[in-house]
Amino acid sequence: MSARPFEFTSPPRIVFGEGTLAQAGGIVASLGTRALVVEGSSGRAAPLVALLRAAGVEPAALLRVPGEPTTALVEEGVALARRARCDVVVALGGGSVIDAGKAVSALLTNPGEPLDYLEVVGRGTPLAERAAPFVAIPTTAGTGAEVTRNAVLLVESARVKVSLRSPLMLPAVALVDPELTYTVPPDVTASTGLDALAQCLEPFVTPHATPLTDAVAREGLRRAAGALRRAVADGADVAARRDMAVASLCGGLALANAKLGAVHGFAAPLGGMFPLPHGVACARLLAPVVRANVNALRRDETRAGTHDALARYDEAARLLTGDPGARADDAAAWLADLADALGIPPLAAYGVAPSDVPEVVAQARRASSMQGNPVVLTDVELGDVLRAAVGARG
Repeated sequence: MSARPFEFTSPPRIVFGEGTLAQAGGIVASLGTRALVVEGSSGRAAPLVALLRAAGVEPAALLRVPGEPTTALVEEGVALARRARCDVVVALGGGSVIDAGKAVSALLTNPGEPLDYLEVVGRGTPLAERAAPFVAIPTTAGTGAEVTRNAVLLVESARVKVSLRSPLMLPAVALVDPELTYTVPPDVTASTGLDALAQCLEPFVTPHATPLTDAVAREGLRRAAGALRRAVADGADVAARRDMAVASLCGGLALANAKLGAVHGFAAPLGGMFPLPHGVACARLLAPVVRANVNALRRDETRAGTHDALARYDEAARLLTGDPGARADDAAAWLADLADALGIPPLAAYGVAPSDVPEVVAQARRASSMQGNPVVLTDVELGDVLRAAVGARG
């Protein structure tokens, strides 16, 4: 990695550790007095609401996020928060819940609607004002959304998921309590955990990597490789849950400061076109994308310019497998075996068919994440990747 200029941003405060949810009341009270509480459909916010009240914060409004956050849901949340005169937003949940809260906090202080600011299908107007104070409390180890500066929203009219993105959207505080993940079921632990792993691997092999993103990506890869199977097998494995929470945090920090790649380039349109959980999409795309990138680079390494992508895939293979002699091909095989072992369904289980490949490939080319891939894949190569994920052949 050359010493080219770079920057690294993160929330002003990250609080990590078992039992740290108990600090939520005091943290939110330092930022505001009337809170919009954002939660998922499972209704787990009652302990948080009690902590807020005990700290003198009024939970003035509640927004439930039943699935993927849509632009309509964000507009509803903004209206709700304004009516209740909320001056702080706190989200407790997975990536969808946190992204919804992040988007609401951004539009509380900026006029207009989400499409004014969304990339790809929106007008892409930059936010002018810093988002309202936002506290992110993840309950899954997956997206790392608690430390990123974007919110992924579903635009139903366009059947695509795109980002509202700005450095002014960073959460004021990320509160990561691994205890909140203990009750996550095995299938969700598996898919979200593979998303976390992908978000450490893609920023590690992108040409936009920096020495700091390399450091957190390496740590995340090492922890996820050792902990994910254990966390799925035994949700009460405290050390495994902690390592996965760290891996998710590392992935969020890495992607927020480098870029992702073809895995997430595909996941965005797939999530808008099919009832496909983001983690499942990433889990099934990960091995085929690694294999396609490695094969393309071996055929013509100049396609990556001066970036040492093959060497980085070799290093990733050593981190994942623990084998000091592992090479890039071993990484793809290991990832395919892991997805199979964890029971990740093929994309066909969610209605994705080979006939959908051309449209999805065309949409994926427009996705911002695709710009971070270490090599520009052809439409034929992208099609092969997607067909492999549809049939769950790594």
